[in-house]
Amino acid sequence: MKKIGIISDTHAYWDEKYLHYFEPCDEIWHAGDIGSLEVAQKLAEFRPLKAVYGNIDGGDIRRIFPETLRWKCEDVEVLMKHIGGYPGNYDASIRAIIFKNPPQLFISGHSHILKVKYDKTLGLLHINPGAAGLYGWHKERTLIRLTVEGNKFKDCEVITLERH
Repeated sequence: MKKIGIISDTHAYWDEKYLHYFEPCDEIWHAGDIGSLEVAQKLAEFRPLKAVYGNIDGGDIRRIFPETLRWKCEDVEVLMKHIGGYPGNYDASIRAIIFKNPPQLFISGHSHILKVKYDKTLGLLHINPGAAGLYGWHKERTLIRLTVEGNKFKDCEVITLERH
C-alpha cells in the first residue's frame, strides 16, 4: 500500500502547506509546470518525487524530468504527462499511446481544472490535481492524496488551499 500526493502547476510557487498535506504520503507525483528547480528539490528532499516537465518549464527542469513518465505503483500501471487532456478529449500528443496500451491511472495537469474521472471505455482513472500555484486563472489551489493498494485506488482526497 502506498499513499501518494499528487500536485501540478506550481509555477515556481512554494507553499509550506504542501509538506503539511503530503506528510502522510510515501511519494509525491508532480504533473508538470513545476516552474523552478527549488520547488522540485524541496519536494524531493521531503519524499521521493516522480515528475514530468510542463510547457512553462525551462531546460534545467527538462534535463532532469521527462515529458512523459510511465511506471508501476504497486500493481497499477501509471502514465503521467503534463498536457494530456481527459477522458473523451485526450490530447493528440498522448492519445495513441493511451489507446494502444491504456494505463490503469493517467495523470495530467495543464488545464488548472481539478478533475477525477473514470474512463469507462479504457478502464482507467484519470486525475488532474488542478493547480497548486498562484499563476493562472483558477480560483482555488488544489492537491490530491490517493492510496494505491495492489491494483485498487482508495481514499482519494481533494485538498483545497487558500488563494493568497
